Amino acid sequence: MTAELRLWTPADAGALRAAVAAAPDLVRQTGGADLSTDAAAAEHIRRHLAPRGPRSYAFAVAVDGRAVGGVGISAVDDVHGTAWLSYWLAAEARGRGLATAALVGASAWAVRELGTFRLELGHRVNNPASCRVATRAGYPAEGVERAKLRYGDERFDVETHARLATDPAPEVVGLPVR
Repeated sequence: MTAELRLWTPADAGALRAAVAAAPDLVRQTGGADLSTDAAAAEHIRRHLAPRGPRSYAFAVAVDGRAVGGVGISAVDDVHGTAWLSYWLAAEARGRGLATAALVGASAWAVRELGTFRLELGHRVNNPASCRVATRAGYPAEGVERAKLRYGDERFDVETHARLATDPAPEVVGLPVR
């Protein structure tokens, strides 16, 4: 198995559509976008996941060339040296440490290539798997933001985590960024 982080391409549309169809929880990660067809998924990749400028980055988590998830780096602030990271995996790719390795790889890339000092992320408090990913990737929890996210009519508390460039390296080997 070869795993890496790489840029999204229109050829990933089928994999993105299938991932969202198989795991309805991913609809939240895509902002509720309609990804029911390959054409709609390709348009989503073009508009939201393709290179979007110098302050926002989206990488596909690819296993043997097939996209099985994503890592995003956004809200890059050069003045303060901060950035926000997010991550998701298709249901069939979960439970093998892939999300942690992807987060570690993207974090190292952000520090090295963007010069960030503080990397932040958050997850719904009702998502303990995401908390484990963050913790294993070297992001200690910092607190809870009450009712931060709204999906439909429901609000969710978010636990925030952060990693500093000076923190000890996590034990997990990060995925390479190609």
